Amino acid sequence: MHEFELIKNYFSKITKNNKSALNLNDDVFFDKKRGVVISVDTYNIGTHFLNFKSPDLVIKKILRSSISDLICKGVKPKFYFISGSGDKKTFAKNNLYKISKSLKSEQNKFNIALCGGDTTFSNKLSFTIISMGYSNKIIYRNKAKSNDNIYVTGNLGDSYLGLKILNNNVNIKKKDKLYFINKYYKPELPLNLTKYFLKFANSSIDVSDGLISDLSKMINKQNLSFHLYEKKIPVSNKLNSLIINQKLNKINLISNGDDYQVLFTANVNKARIIQNSSKTTGIKITKIGKIVSGKDRSMIFDKKGLQIQAKSKGYIHQF
Repeated sequence: MHEFELIKNYFSKITKNNKSALNLNDDVFFDKKRGVVISVDTYNIGTHFLNFKSPDLVIKKILRSSISDLICKGVKPKFYFISGSGDKKTFAKNNLYKISKSLKSEQNKFNIALCGGDTTFSNKLSFTIISMGYSNKIIYRNKAKSNDNIYVTGNLGDSYLGLKILNNNVNIKKKDKLYFINKYYKPELPLNLTKYFLKFANSSIDVSDGLISDLSKMINKQNLSFHLYEKKIPVSNKLNSLIINQKLNKINLISNGDDYQVLFTANVNKARIIQNSSKTTGIKITKIGKIVSGKDRSMIFDKKGLQIQAKSKGYIHQF
């Protein structure tokens, strides 16, 4: 069963009297009256992170991926709760020290505070993080309009290449390996753009499962499609060099997720305010396509204007 089938068949109906649940079709719980926004994420070893050889880096990755759910909604994260299930080996004193030190560093970086959580014994390592912020307004997932421009912050693909390096699935220079591995463990979140998103975005989502997959989620309840332009999708200079020199498939590299950049749509008349916001914060925002009528098919075009396919549609939560 697909993730959305599971939610639709077993859980959506029991939230109908709770408007704040947003029909379980968004990244957050939003109590507009009280101005409370909450997200919940669970991370399992072997699925969401390879191993626990670097607990200090793993905990940074999962905390950043959790608070990105709030950032993409235009909400600054303020508090978080963390629960962990592990055994004597994974929760050894040295590992716990590294986790604590990393969390303190992340708190200083993102101005967030730990408020509680839980610890349980388990032979399977996992973490659950609840992130919380305050706002009377958010950007919803399914509010895109036909003819909206599609934008994304930062660069895509570096994190996936970092994962391939950790899996020994790619051959690149040693000096470049650390760059991509760092992008995998420490995605650069567009935190300073948070308050600006509310000024121009019609809909938004963070790129966690992959560009194509997350864009499809963003319009999944609407009669809309998308046109993407491969040439415009932003990648780092290092990744672009590899794509050229090793003749790598760009679309597949940027379609596998773990980027935690913000993907959003905006009316065409918001182009200037988006450009100014990018310049003010120093965070790159790139127009990569357009929302079109659902009568048209969703398509990706290469630099010659020819339609291409993405072999990978991103990570799929299958049960």
